[in-house]
Amino acid sequence: MTIVEVEPRVLWIHSPLLPNRELQQKIDDLGSVRYLVAPNKIHSLGVQPWRERYPLAEVWVSPEFNERHPEIHAENSLLQNVNPQWADEIDYMCFEGSSFLDEVVFFHKRSRTLILTDLIQRHEAERESWFWRIVKRAGGVLGASGGTAYDLRFSFKNKEAAKASALSVLEWDFDRVVISHGMCITEDAHPYVEKAFEWAIK
Repeated sequence: MTIVEVEPRVLWIHSPLLPNRELQQKIDDLGSVRYLVAPNKIHSLGVQPWRERYPLAEVWVSPEFNERHPEIHAENSLLQNVNPQWADEIDYMCFEGSSFLDEVVFFHKRSRTLILTDLIQRHEAERESWFWRIVKRAGGVLGASGGTAYDLRFSFKNKEAAKASALSVLEWDFDRVVISHGMCITEDAHPYVEKAFEWAIK
Protein backbone atom coordinates (compact mmCIF):
# COMPACT_ATOMS: atom_id res chain seq x y z
CA MET A 1 0.00 0.00 0.00
CA THR A 2 1.28 3.44 -0.94
CA ILE A 3 -0.04 6.74 0.41
CA VAL A 4 0.42 10.10 -1.31
CA GLU A 5 -0.63 13.47 0.09
CA VAL A 6 -1.91 15.10 -3.11
CA GLU A 7 -3.06 18.23 -1.28
CA PRO A 8 -2.55 19.29 2.33
CA ARG A 9 -4.14 16.49 4.39
CA VAL A 10 -5.81 14.98 1.30
CA LEU A 11 -4.76 11.36 0.76
CA TRP A 12 -4.48 9.16 -2.34
CA ILE A 13 -4.15 5.48 -1.43
CA HIS A 14 -2.71 2.99 -3.91
CA SER A 15 -3.53 -0.72 -3.55
CA PRO A 16 -5.11 -0.55 -0.08
CA LEU A 17 -4.47 -3.47 2.26
CA LEU A 18 -7.16 -5.04 4.38
CA PRO A 19 -7.82 -2.41 7.06
CA ASN A 20 -7.43 -2.78 10.79
CA ARG A 21 -7.99 -0.33 13.63
CA GLU A 22 -4.32 0.58 14.11
CA LEU A 23 -3.72 1.16 10.40
CA GLN A 24 -6.82 3.26 9.96
CA GLN A 25 -5.96 5.38 12.98
CA LYS A 26 -2.57 6.15 11.45
CA ILE A 27 -4.24 7.01 8.13
CA ASP A 28 -6.77 9.27 9.84
CA ASP A 29 -3.93 11.04 11.63
CA LEU A 30 -2.37 11.82 8.23
CA GLY A 31 -5.48 13.33 6.71
CA SER A 32 -8.67 12.63 4.78
CA VAL A 33 -8.86 9.70 2.36
CA ARG A 34 -10.13 11.21 -0.88
CA TYR A 35 -8.97 8.66 -3.46
CA LEU A 36 -8.67 4.86 -3.43
CA VAL A 37 -6.76 3.28 -6.32
CA ALA A 38 -6.77 -0.35 -7.50
CA PRO A 39 -3.79 -0.46 -9.89
CA ASN A 40 -4.69 -3.77 -11.52
CA LYS A 41 -7.51 -6.30 -11.47
CA ILE A 42 -5.61 -8.59 -9.07
CA HIS A 43 -5.14 -6.06 -6.26
CA SER A 44 -8.74 -5.91 -5.06
CA LEU A 45 -8.52 -7.13 -1.46
CA GLY A 46 -8.89 -3.86 0.41
CA VAL A 47 -10.98 -1.81 -1.99
CA GLN A 48 -14.46 -2.56 -0.67
CA PRO A 49 -13.57 -2.43 3.06
CA TRP A 50 -11.87 0.93 2.56
CA ARG A 51 -14.78 2.20 0.55
CA GLU A 52 -17.13 1.30 3.38
CA ARG A 53 -14.86 3.07 5.86
CA TYR A 54 -14.50 6.17 3.62
CA PRO A 55 -17.76 6.40 1.61
CA LEU A 56 -16.90 9.83 0.19
CA ALA A 57 -13.63 8.64 -1.35
CA GLU A 58 -13.45 8.28 -5.13
CA VAL A 59 -12.51 4.78 -6.25
CA TRP A 60 -10.23 4.54 -9.31
CA VAL A 61 -9.56 1.15 -10.86
CA SER A 62 -7.61 -0.42 -13.71
CA PRO A 63 -9.38 -0.90 -17.08
CA GLU A 64 -10.33 -4.56 -16.49
CA PHE A 65 -11.07 -4.33 -12.77
CA ASN A 66 -14.85 -3.90 -13.01
CA GLU A 67 -15.20 -6.86 -15.34
CA ARG A 68 -13.41 -9.12 -12.86
CA HIS A 69 -15.03 -7.63 -9.74
CA PRO A 70 -18.64 -6.68 -10.56
CA GLU A 71 -19.47 -6.92 -6.84
CA ILE A 72 -17.25 -3.91 -6.09
CA HIS A 73 -18.75 -0.61 -7.14
CA ALA A 74 -16.01 1.45 -8.76
CA GLU A 75 -17.20 4.44 -10.74
CA ASN A 76 -13.87 5.60 -12.20
CA SER A 77 -11.77 3.60 -14.65
CA LEU A 78 -8.16 4.57 -15.34
CA LEU A 79 -8.34 4.74 -19.10
CA GLN A 80 -5.65 6.61 -21.00
CA ASN A 81 -7.89 9.56 -21.91
CA VAL A 82 -9.17 10.30 -18.39
CA ASN A 83 -7.96 13.30 -16.42
CA PRO A 84 -8.48 12.73 -12.65
CA GLN A 85 -8.48 15.59 -10.16
CA TRP A 86 -5.14 14.34 -8.82
CA ALA A 87 -3.47 14.44 -12.26
CA ASP A 88 -1.47 17.58 -11.45
CA GLU A 89 0.35 15.62 -8.75
CA ILE A 90 0.38 12.10 -10.17
CA ASP A 91 0.71 11.04 -13.79
CA TYR A 92 -0.35 7.56 -14.89
CA MET A 93 -0.36 5.17 -17.83
CA CYS A 94 -1.62 1.67 -18.59
CA PHE A 95 1.19 -0.80 -19.20
CA GLU A 96 -0.26 -2.66 -22.16
CA GLY A 97 0.36 -5.91 -23.99
CA SER A 98 -0.40 -8.57 -21.37
CA SER A 99 -3.18 -11.12 -21.66
CA PHE A 100 -3.12 -11.50 -17.87
CA LEU A 101 -2.28 -8.21 -16.16
CA ASP A 102 -3.77 -4.76 -16.71
CA GLU A 103 -1.39 -2.80 -14.53
CA VAL A 104 -1.58 0.97 -14.28
CA VAL A 105 1.76 2.63 -13.49
CA PHE A 106 1.99 5.94 -11.61
CA PHE A 107 4.52 8.76 -11.38
CA HIS A 108 4.46 11.18 -8.45
CA LYS A 109 5.94 14.28 -10.04
CA ARG A 110 6.95 16.28 -6.97
CA SER A 111 9.03 13.48 -5.41
CA ARG A 112 10.09 11.99 -8.77
CA THR A 113 8.79 8.59 -7.64
CA LEU A 114 7.58 5.74 -9.84
CA ILE A 115 4.87 3.61 -8.21
CA LEU A 116 4.67 -0.03 -9.32
CA THR A 117 2.54 -2.96 -8.24
CA ASP A 118 3.37 -6.30 -9.89
CA LEU A 119 5.49 -5.31 -12.89
CA ILE A 120 8.72 -5.33 -10.87
CA GLN A 121 9.27 -7.30 -7.66
CA ARG A 122 12.34 -7.44 -5.37
CA HIS A 123 11.60 -9.80 -2.50
CA GLU A 124 14.01 -9.91 0.45
CA ALA A 125 15.51 -13.38 0.82
CA GLU A 126 15.85 -12.94 4.58
CA ARG A 127 12.10 -12.54 4.97
CA GLU A 128 11.18 -15.63 2.97
CA SER A 129 11.03 -19.29 3.97
CA TRP A 130 13.40 -21.67 2.23
CA PHE A 131 10.54 -22.82 -0.01
CA TRP A 132 9.61 -19.33 -1.17
CA ARG A 133 13.24 -18.37 -1.63
CA ILE A 134 13.53 -21.20 -4.15
CA VAL A 135 10.27 -20.28 -5.88
CA LYS A 136 11.01 -16.56 -6.10
CA ARG A 137 14.59 -17.08 -7.20
CA ALA A 138 13.34 -19.36 -9.98
CA GLY A 139 10.78 -16.73 -10.90
CA GLY A 140 13.36 -13.96 -11.15
CA VAL A 141 12.00 -11.80 -8.35
CA LEU A 142 14.28 -12.54 -5.39
CA GLY A 143 16.83 -10.07 -4.07
CA ALA A 144 17.91 -6.58 -5.03
CA SER A 145 18.25 -7.44 -8.72
CA GLY A 146 14.67 -8.73 -8.94
CA GLY A 147 12.69 -7.66 -11.98
CA THR A 148 9.58 -8.70 -13.86
CA ALA A 149 8.58 -12.26 -13.01
CA TYR A 150 9.36 -14.69 -15.81
CA ASP A 151 5.81 -16.03 -15.96
CA LEU A 152 4.42 -12.49 -16.19
CA ARG A 153 6.78 -11.69 -19.08
CA PHE A 154 5.33 -14.63 -21.02
CA SER A 155 1.84 -13.10 -20.70
CA PHE A 156 2.85 -10.14 -22.87
CA LYS A 157 1.72 -11.48 -26.23
CA ASN A 158 1.58 -8.03 -27.80
CA LYS A 159 5.29 -7.27 -27.89
CA GLU A 160 4.92 -3.90 -29.58
CA ALA A 161 2.46 -2.67 -26.96
CA ALA A 162 4.76 -3.83 -24.16
CA LYS A 163 7.74 -2.09 -25.74
CA ALA A 164 5.83 1.15 -26.23
CA SER A 165 4.63 1.04 -22.63
CA ALA A 166 8.10 0.39 -21.22
CA LEU A 167 9.56 3.25 -23.25
CA SER A 168 6.79 5.57 -22.07
CA VAL A 169 7.54 4.73 -18.43
CA LEU A 170 11.21 5.48 -19.02
CA GLU A 171 10.33 8.93 -20.37
CA TRP A 172 9.34 9.95 -16.85
CA ASP A 173 12.11 11.64 -14.87
CA PHE A 174 11.92 9.40 -11.80
CA ASP A 175 14.71 8.82 -9.30
CA ARG A 176 12.91 6.53 -6.83
CA VAL A 177 10.62 3.52 -7.12
CA VAL A 178 7.98 2.36 -4.66
CA ILE A 179 7.37 -1.37 -5.17
CA SER A 180 4.38 -3.24 -3.73
CA HIS A 181 6.25 -6.54 -3.51
CA GLY A 182 9.70 -6.16 -2.03
CA MET A 183 12.42 -3.60 -1.58
CA CYS A 184 11.88 -0.05 -2.81
CA ILE A 185 14.62 1.94 -4.53
CA THR A 186 15.40 5.26 -2.86
CA GLU A 187 17.82 6.79 -5.35
CA ASP A 188 19.18 6.44 -8.89
CA ALA A 189 16.28 4.15 -9.83
CA HIS A 190 15.99 5.01 -13.52
CA PRO A 191 18.92 2.82 -14.70
CA TYR A 192 17.58 -0.09 -12.67
CA VAL A 193 14.11 0.10 -14.23
CA GLU A 194 15.61 0.47 -17.69
CA LYS A 195 17.55 -2.75 -17.15
CA ALA A 196 14.53 -4.50 -15.60
CA PHE A 197 12.47 -3.67 -18.70
CA GLU A 198 15.04 -4.97 -21.18
CA TRP A 199 12.79 -7.97 -21.84
CA ALA A 200 10.12 -5.59 -23.18
CA ILE A 201 12.35 -3.12 -25.01
CA LYS A 202 14.61 -5.46 -26.98
